[in-house]
Amino acid sequence: MTQSFNDPESTRLKTDPIKRTNWKLWGPYLSERQWGTVREDYSSNSDAWRAFPREQAPVRAYRWGEDGLMGWTDRQCRLCFSVALWNGKDAILKERLFGLTNHEGNHGEDVKELYYYLDSTPTHSFARSLYKYPQAAFPYEDIIKTNAKLSREEPEYEIEDTGVFDKGRYFDVETTYAKASPQDLLIEIKVTNRGDFPAPLTVLPTIWFRNT
Repeated sequence: MTQSFNDPESTRLKTDPIKRTNWKLWGPYLSERQWGTVREDYSSNSDAWRAFPREQAPVRAYRWGEDGLMGWTDRQCRLCFSVALWNGKDAILKERLFGLTNHEGNHGEDVKELYYYLDSTPTHSFARSLYKYPQAAFPYEDIIKTNAKLSREEPEYEIEDTGVFDKGRYFDVETTYAKASPQDLLIEIKVTNRGDFPAPLTVLPTIWFRNT
């Protein structure tokens, strides 16, 4: 027996295949990390991690995609939106996820961040995500150097192990996307200081066209 649903999301899903109302045109399709991927590999030995290292991500143009935190884009990645952050301590903006390459991690390639996809409907008419950003300087070098000393038999050194989240010294940055129609989008960015004391945070909602 086939059960029929008449709620708004089920109606969107029924009409989506005929594309008279393209509810899936926009969604959380933006990559969190474009650097170090095979999409951007132009090396002669197929070494994607060294061909486009993370250090070059803030200053080098991508060829086949874009990236961002808790981002949003159309299915062809033509027009992109994401949130950039700065805690006043980091040398660079927090625009994309940080992680270790296959050569650096004692268990291989691994993202060293705290981020969560909290909710989404199948057509992405509603979606929520959460990113936890330290108030202290992001421990890039500590994570890289400490993991380099570990063997495969030892646990990974995670960002929680660095102490930057101790005593709630971080921001919860939550993004909510809601569509009134396939082309009518509401974006809400909510920031919560989880620490006991005031702390500065610069929030840069950013919209851009992919480099074509």
